Amino acid sequence: MKLNARDARGFFSKPDPTRAGILIYGPDAMRIAMRRQDVIAALVGPQGEEEMRLTRIPAAELRKDKAMLMDAMTAQGFFPGQRVAFVEDANDTVFPSIEAAVKEWRAGDAFIVITAGQLKPTSKIRKLFEGHNNAYAAAIYADPPGRDEIEETLKKAGMGEISSDAMSDLLDLGRMLDPGDFRQTVEKLSLYKHGDNTPVTPEDVDNCAPLTSEAGIDEALDIVAEGRFGEIGPILSKLTGQGVQPVRLCIGANQHFRKLYAAASDPGGPEAGLNRGFPKVPYVRKDKMLRQARGWGPFKLEQALKLLTDTDLQLRSSQPVPQMALVERAMIRLAMMART
Repeated sequence: MKLNARDARGFFSKPDPTRAGILIYGPDAMRIAMRRQDVIAALVGPQGEEEMRLTRIPAAELRKDKAMLMDAMTAQGFFPGQRVAFVEDANDTVFPSIEAAVKEWRAGDAFIVITAGQLKPTSKIRKLFEGHNNAYAAAIYADPPGRDEIEETLKKAGMGEISSDAMSDLLDLGRMLDPGDFRQTVEKLSLYKHGDNTPVTPEDVDNCAPLTSEAGIDEALDIVAEGRFGEIGPILSKLTGQGVQPVRLCIGANQHFRKLYAAASDPGGPEAGLNRGFPKVPYVRKDKMLRQARGWGPFKLEQALKLLTDTDLQLRSSQPVPQMALVERAMIRLAMMART
């Protein structure tokens, strides 16, 4: 059976051990690993691996020994409690072993967890779990966490009340950071606020947020907005070397051009628009952004936002695309627009 995003989050935090198992798949290995960790931790607890109630089976090993999963699923453990048989990085080459285990699963057997990369709709493993009445399939995509997912993460970290401004900052961080970095930031925030019952503020979030390559991203966006298209390739190569992801660049560009559009469209003029914006534009960047807003004007900025929205949708689609090349093309087109 297929799990939608909301039902999947509920299952990850509280899996049903009366089911045969779950397939977790998608293009983002980090997100897959985090969800798999949630499921396994909820089933076997912190002592599960020490008590040998968790059996890890790399797909490469399962190809060599086709009975490994069946043996792990039906084996009787030395310690009481739920058991899990986990197959990592599966694909259709190990389908016969997975199919046999799922079909033979009986109450009392180990819960089966299968992780995989991006699977086509024609994938045999995907069809098996989606069509089974006692197993689940959950697709995990590279979408930034929504408010409900962030609230769930905060709850797990033992966080109390949080102000609306701090939540907005966390939503922005969720769009910019890798999932693992974001989870670490929330854990750091929970330690930072330990014993402090006052609501979480934007200052608290800022104090716990990791150092980022924002300066480099700002430089790249200034290059684009000022029409210096010849400098785009080198700055993107530099940011790629620092580990900045294409989706993050696209989000940063979207935020930057939305601020310019709000400023250029303000009845009181661009300067008043920048002063009214939230979050506030840093003083050192205000003059540059003011010149950019005046130079672009509302009409061209509206076209720029349409281009960035289309690019963002392509980056988040399930189709494999050369992501950095897609972002570079969009930025060159924006720089050309700036000079017209």
